[in-house]
Amino acid sequence: MKNKKLLKFLLFVSAFYPFVVNAQMDSQPVNLPKYDQQVIHFGFALGINSSRFVIDRVGDFKIRDTIYNVESDPVSGFNLGILSNLRIGNYFDLRFIPTLSFCQRNLNYNFIYNDTTKAFVPISVESTYLEFPINLKFKSKRIDNYRIYVLAGWKYQFDMVSQAKVKKSDKDIIKLNKNDYGYEIGLGFDFYLTYFKFSPEIKMYTGLSNLLVKENTPISSPIDALNAKTFVVSLFFV
Repeated sequence: MKNKKLLKFLLFVSAFYPFVVNAQMDSQPVNLPKYDQQVIHFGFALGINSSRFVIDRVGDFKIRDTIYNVESDPVSGFNLGILSNLRIGNYFDLRFIPTLSFCQRNLNYNFIYNDTTKAFVPISVESTYLEFPINLKFKSKRIDNYRIYVLAGWKYQFDMVSQAKVKKSDKDIIKLNKNDYGYEIGLGFDFYLTYFKFSPEIKMYTGLSNLLVKENTPISSPIDALNAKTFVVSLFFV
């Protein structure tokens, strides 16, 4: 539901954007006219993320006696990043955004036992990531004080609170590998204000690495792989 709300918000902004530009063309002076002539810009980003797992279940999942369903729900977190932007042409930028990300993913288990007794067990998995994304940004032509852009890139992230190597007897812990990598795609808008550029952006990250540390426990053994899926809405101040 939260991911759908983010997409609806993005579609609304995209549809509204041309009307904002036309309304402002004749009424506003051009802000920061020499801004795009600079080669390097620095800034920071504040963001809200919505994270979940993509679950790959084991092959004999449907014939297991005690568990008949496991799903992942998205949970909100927040991001704080530092932006370095390199201009490589009139329509292309290269961005590096080291980011501190706090996120949580929930796994919801439904167990059923021989006596038909049912049990619902929610498992929360928290992570604090150091992220290192590199994005190629393709910009439209600037119109007055606005422009739209799309981006794509690669990201590596390191979980600073991973329990992958911690030995615990608690059977209700899902352990994740520290390292993850994957690709990002996104869409955003540049608004040239009087003293800085403001850029709202939405981005989706798809992890390619299996995060699950396999263990012979009731909550780990039914799962073959866990991959990250994250949506981030960010505000850039550059």
